[in-house]
Amino acid sequence: MKIMRVEKTLVSTNRIEAFGHRPLLVVQEKIGGSRSVAVDAVGCVPGDWVICVGSSAAREAAGAKDFPSDLTIVGIIDHWNPEG
Repeated sequence: MKIMRVEKTLVSTNRIEAFGHRPLLVVQEKIGGSRSVAVDAVGCVPGDWVICVGSSAAREAAGAKDFPSDLTIVGIIDHWNPEG
């Protein structure tokens, strides 16, 4: 699991059918760090600190073992201070 921050929504109108209508979000582990795309399984908004899972856990969390995701948001963190 990773703690990441939601940066913004990613709009992708042309995508494979298996994705369905799941929201995609741009996330970062730290400010200025590399960005990743995560499937939003819980209803996040930009600025939220979230818990993400990868690999087979990401597919299961997104809805099925064959779902095409390698990063899925599974929780919103209520209180988090990234500095300490």
